[in-house]
Amino acid sequence: MSNNRLSAKMALQLISKVGCSKCVVSHCGAVSKLALKFAKICKNKGYAVDIDLVEVGGLLHDIGRSKTHDVIHAVVGAEIAKSLNLPDSIVSIIERHIGGGISSEEAKDLGLPEKDYFPFTLEEKLVAYADKLISGSSVVPIEYTIKQFSKQLGANHPAIDRVKKLHEELFLLVGDLDADSNHS
Repeated sequence: MSNNRLSAKMALQLISKVGCSKCVVSHCGAVSKLALKFAKICKNKGYAVDIDLVEVGGLLHDIGRSKTHDVIHAVVGAEIAKSLNLPDSIVSIIERHIGGGISSEEAKDLGLPEKDYFPFTLEEKLVAYADKLISGSSVVPIEYTIKQFSKQLGANHPAIDRVKKLHEELFLLVGDLDADSNHS
């Protein structure tokens, strides 16, 4: 039933093969692990979610960082994924994971192809959200990410509100990260 033909092992090999650093590979692994946890929670609550797609999408979301660490890494990553004939569902996760999404106007200002880059499907949202809760390869509170975005973009940037809205929407689905951890 999965529309994704890559295994997690193949995805890990792929991001290394295209030239992602060990730090990026580690980050992608952490994002994938957290997104997979979220997907399983959603599945257990009866939501239709492609767990394999979430896992592989999480592993490949930063494939564009093999070429650049600028915001354009999402577009570059989507181009790499297309050149590798990866499914559109994976291409979309890669392209739409940045921030809480980017409007076509912001994309134009950033030098990206002019279109909306908002996570749309549950799988896209789960990977984008997990990415906002991982710094390096460590889980961080959403407040940390919001603070970082505020420093980089300015406190009133619309991207900050979108990250907050993504958090509010998905927090309702997946709950508090600390609720089931032992605060290790």
